[in-house]
Amino acid sequence: MIQESWADRFARVMGRIVPDAITAAIFLLVVLFVAAIVVGNSFSTTMDAWYRGLWMLLPFTMQMTLIITLSSVVGQSSLFRKLVAFLARMPKTTNQVVIGAVLLNGLLSYFYWGLGVALGPIISIYFAREAERKKIEVDFLFLLATVWAANAVWQFGLSASAPLLMATEGHFLKDLIGVIPLSTTIWSPAAIIHEIVFMAALLAVGCWLMPKNRRPLSAFPEANKLAEPAVADETQPDNFSERLERSSLITLVFCLAVAAWLWYHFITKRASLDINSLNAIFLLLAFLLHRNVYRFTKALQHAILSAWPVVVIYHLYAGVAGLIQHTTLGEKLAGIIAAVSTPYTFPLMAAIAGTVVSFFVPSSGGQWAIQGFVTSKAAMAVGVSVQRGMLALSVGDHMGNLSTPFWAMIVAGIARVSFREFIGYGMIYAALWFVIGVVVFTFAPC
Repeated sequence: MIQESWADRFARVMGRIVPDAITAAIFLLVVLFVAAIVVGNSFSTTMDAWYRGLWMLLPFTMQMTLIITLSSVVGQSSLFRKLVAFLARMPKTTNQVVIGAVLLNGLLSYFYWGLGVALGPIISIYFAREAERKKIEVDFLFLLATVWAANAVWQFGLSASAPLLMATEGHFLKDLIGVIPLSTTIWSPAAIIHEIVFMAALLAVGCWLMPKNRRPLSAFPEANKLAEPAVADETQPDNFSERLERSSLITLVFCLAVAAWLWYHFITKRASLDINSLNAIFLLLAFLLHRNVYRFTKALQHAILSAWPVVVIYHLYAGVAGLIQHTTLGEKLAGIIAAVSTPYTFPLMAAIAGTVVSFFVPSSGGQWAIQGFVTSKAAMAVGVSVQRGMLALSVGDHMGNLSTPFWAMIVAGIARVSFREFIGYGMIYAALWFVIGVVVFTFAPC
């Protein structure tokens, strides 16, 4: 019998301990509600703060639902799956499977985080299937966790929320810190060093910790089904409405309309990429790749299952965020951190603060909206750049993303497995991300 490694034991224990995201959100609500009253807020003020927060992410919730769903629809297209299947056939060893899958998802995540979240599980499934076909031993759940961890590179990639916002004219902190160019944030030496070092470390640890007792993809029937070729619909349309659904002309008209809006947005208005324009791009790609309304809606029916955790739980987190934003609790916590910080301990303190808040706020942009002013003021007070504080805060943000059940539930929903079976591995990678981030953003130039 193969002996269980420490990483496997840790993952198994964490899977038994970590509650689901809704239970965790309610628990955090109680803790923060009591804490807000303890620091001097009245019951009525605290209750009002919670309710003000409860529905403040309604537009963002729908935007997130679309980004996950549309990314999944793109991932179901035959072109994307053929590309992933082609790349998955290349590896000849276990380590090559890990390296290929991780690098592919890391590349997608650098361009946009939603791609990494929605398509990472599909990449894991295809690479695991090809590995099993070649009799290359790969533990599917461990591979899924490792590929999911590669999504972390988005924090300093092209969709980094806080840096993009601070580089935009008229942002909410302009009077305090001005406009901060991307060359000093996501393209700073520190951010580039961090991306390279983390990916190298992730690949090394992923190859090193691969479980000895390996569970192939076939041990997870629902996930295995996702790698099966789609059965072509042989039914023939027998009336006018069905012919319209299968008409490429209808899709072409819609795609031209979306493309015209994108031209207006980026070329005529010279506006930057934002979450709405990104969803428009994914909508265009989804229709182009599926070629008609019938295929698109069939893919959509399956893709919507990927986004079910977002629909309600964002509002539970938003209520907790309201307690931080609309009572004195957030400023009290930030003041304590600033008081005990020095230029060499501030990145660590900012990363810890980012980790704590990320348990409550499931949005990097939302987290910066809450902590941006306090982080900037604290950075100035201790004599470090605002950029250093912002990037260190992002380290904490993804520490929380890899450690809490919210995003794990979304990844698990796409892969059709239980998040408890692999979240423990995510915590190991969270610790790796955190240590590298604190060291880099303490000493590297930014």
